[in-house]
Amino acid sequence: MFSILSAAVAPGFALLAFIYLKDRFDPEPFSLVFKTFILGALLVFPLMFIQYAFGEEGLLQSPFLHSFVLSAGLEEFFKWFIFLFFVYKHTEFNGHYDGIVYGVSISLGFATLENILYLFAKGISFAFIRALFPVSSHALIGVLMGYYMGRAKYGTNTSKNKMIAVALCIPIIVHGSYDFVLEVWEGTWVFIMIPFMLVLWYLALRKIKLANHIESKVQRNVIPIHHKKTSV
Repeated sequence: MFSILSAAVAPGFALLAFIYLKDRFDPEPFSLVFKTFILGALLVFPLMFIQYAFGEEGLLQSPFLHSFVLSAGLEEFFKWFIFLFFVYKHTEFNGHYDGIVYGVSISLGFATLENILYLFAKGISFAFIRALFPVSSHALIGVLMGYYMGRAKYGTNTSKNKMIAVALCIPIIVHGSYDFVLEVWEGTWVFIMIPFMLVLWYLALRKIKLANHIESKVQRNVIPIHHKKTSV
C-alpha cells in the first residue's frame, strides 16, 4: 500500500517542486500553493460522479464529445474556475510567473489524487506510464493556463477578458486533443503521444522562460526606483 501511494504522489510533488523552484524572484507562500493543490484534488470526486452519470445515461459518449466536453471541458473549466475565484484576486498573485505556479498547483492536485485512485485500482505496474503521460500532461496544461492568467492580470497590451478566455480555451483544446488520441488510436496511441508530449513540454518550458523574462524586466524597472527612494 505504501509503495503504491508513494509511486502515485511522487510525480506530482516532483513536478510541482520543479515549477515552484523555477520562480527566480518572489517565491509564493507554500501555504497558498498547498491550498490550491488541495482545491484541485477536491475536484476529482464530483467530476468523477458527473462523468459516471453521463456514461450511465449514454450522453456525450462519442470520442470527440467525450474528449473535448465531458473530460477536458469539465475538468479544465473547474480548474479555471478555482483559479479565477480563489487565486486571481489574491494579493499573493503579484507577478506574471505566479500564475504558472498556481495553475500547475491546481492541476497537479487534481492529477495526483486521480493517480492515487487509478494505481490503487489497477496496480503499481502502471505508475511509470501514468507519471510520463497523464500526470505530466496535467502539469504542462496547468503551465499554459497559469501563463495566460498571468498575462490577463499583468499584461499591458492585451485585453484582460480575452486572456482569461484564452486561459480556459487553450487547456481545453490541448487536453481534449490528448484524450481524443487515446480514444481513437487506442492501440497505437503511444506513437502519437510521444511527439505530442514533446511539443507540449517545449511549449510549457517556453512559457516558463518567457514569464521569468517578463518578471526580470519588471524587477529591473522597479529596483532602481526603490534604491533611489531609500537613498534620499
